[in-house]
Amino acid sequence: MTDQDTASPGPALGRWLSSAALVGGAPASLLVLLLITDHVDPGAGLLALLLTVAAALAVSRLWLGNLARLSSVLRRAADGEGDWPEAEPRLLPALAEVSDGVARLARSLAERGELVGRMKRADAAILESLPDPLLVLGADRGALRTNAAARALFGARAAEAGPLAGDAAALLRHPALAGAVDRALAEGQRQMVDIILPVPVPRELAAQVIPLDPPLADGGRLVVLLSDRTRERAVERMRADFVANASHELRTPLASLMGFIETLRGPAKDDPDAQDRFLTIMSEQSERMRRLIEDLLGLSRIELAEHQAPTERVPLAELARREAEAMAPILATRRVQLEMALAEDAVAAPADEEQLSQVLRNLLENAVRHGQQGGLVKLEVATVGGNRPGVTMSVIDDGPGIAREHIPRLTERFYRVDKGRSRNAGGTGLGLAIVKHIVNRHRGQLMIESKEGEGATFKVWLPAG
Repeated sequence: MTDQDTASPGPALGRWLSSAALVGGAPASLLVLLLITDHVDPGAGLLALLLTVAAALAVSRLWLGNLARLSSVLRRAADGEGDWPEAEPRLLPALAEVSDGVARLARSLAERGELVGRMKRADAAILESLPDPLLVLGADRGALRTNAAARALFGARAAEAGPLAGDAAALLRHPALAGAVDRALAEGQRQMVDIILPVPVPRELAAQVIPLDPPLADGGRLVVLLSDRTRERAVERMRADFVANASHELRTPLASLMGFIETLRGPAKDDPDAQDRFLTIMSEQSERMRRLIEDLLGLSRIELAEHQAPTERVPLAELARREAEAMAPILATRRVQLEMALAEDAVAAPADEEQLSQVLRNLLENAVRHGQQGGLVKLEVATVGGNRPGVTMSVIDDGPGIAREHIPRLTERFYRVDKGRSRNAGGTGLGLAIVKHIVNRHRGQLMIESKEGEGATFKVWLPAG
C-alpha cells in the first residue's frame, strides 16, 4: 500500500468493500473492516474510521436486503402466488444452487444413514450368531446387550436382549467376575477367570473379560465371553462316581452270586430243593444289580442335563393317572389302596414329561415299599397361588415314619435309614437322589415331612409358567 492510500483510505476502502460484497457480503465486509483498522494510519483521524464503519454498514445492509427479497420470493412461491417475479432474476441462479446443494446434502446423509444401518444390522447378526454366551457391559458394569446363547444359558428370566436379571444378575455380582471386570477397566487388558454358580443348580463357567477402546457407540466398555464347562466337569465327575458307586454297591450281590455258584457246584449239586432256593436268590440278586446299574446310568444322564432347563408343558393330573395304572401290579401285590385327589388344571411349565413320570414313579414305589402292607397311599396334585404360584405333587404313606435327623440326608446316594429293610424291599438307594436332581433341573423344590410312627409326606413344588 502506498503512502497516499494510507493517508487517504477512501479509494482503497471502496475497492476493498466492493470486493467483499462480491465475495460474500456482510461476513467478508466485516473481515475487511478488521484489515482496514490494521492498515489505516492512526493519524488519519476519526474521519477515516467513520468512513470505514459507514461503508461496512452499507454493504451489510445490502446483504440483508438481498436475504429479505429471497425470503419474500420463497414465501410467495410457497403460497402458490404464480411464477417467479421477473423483477428478481438475480435470485434464480442462487436459489437453484442452494436447491442443488440441499439435494446433494440430503442424498449424502441418506446414503450414510443407510450404510450405518447396514453396519449395525451386521454387527447385531454377528453378535446373535456367536455360539458362546456374550454380554456387553457399560461403564457402570451393567449389561447393555446379550446374544441368543446368553439368553438361552440364563433361561426365560433373561429372554430379552436388554439388561438381565435372575441367574445373569447373580453372575455379574459374583466376586470373581466383579474383580476381573475391575481389573480389565483399570489395566485395559483381557482378564480370564473360572466361576462356579451354586444356584439354582451348580454351574461352572469360564469367563473372558475384554476391554473395548474406544467404546462402542452404545457406550459398551467391556465384552464378557462365557464358556459353559458344566457338562464337561459333570462327565468327569460321572466317570469317577460311577466307578466308585458301582464298585461299592455291586460288591455284595457279586459276592452272593459267587458263593451260590460254588454251593451249587459242590454241596448242593444233587439237592433239587437247595438248587431251587439258591437259584431264586441268585435271580433276585441279578435283578438288583440290573436295577442298580440302570439307576446309576439314569442318574448320570440327569446330572449331565441338570443345568439345562426343560421346555415342555405337562398336565400333571393326566400324568398321575398313567403312573397309577402302571403301579397297579405292585399295589395288588402289597394289597395297598391308592387314593387320588387330582386338580385337572395343574400344569407344570417348563417341564419334562418323562422325567416327571420318573419322579412320581419313584415316590410311589417308595411309599408302597415302606408303607404298611394292606395300607393306604395318597396321591395329590394341586395348584398353588399366593406369593409363589405353581403346582404340587404329594405322595403320603402310612409307614413307620422317619426320624428328624435322617430327613436332610435322604436324597444322598445310597443313604438308607434302615439298610437291611431297604435292601429287602428291593430299593437301590438312588430313588430319592434321582428325584432331587430332576426337581433341581425343573427349578422346583422337594419337601419331606415326617414324624416317627406317623408316616411320611413327599411333596414336589414345580413352577407353572
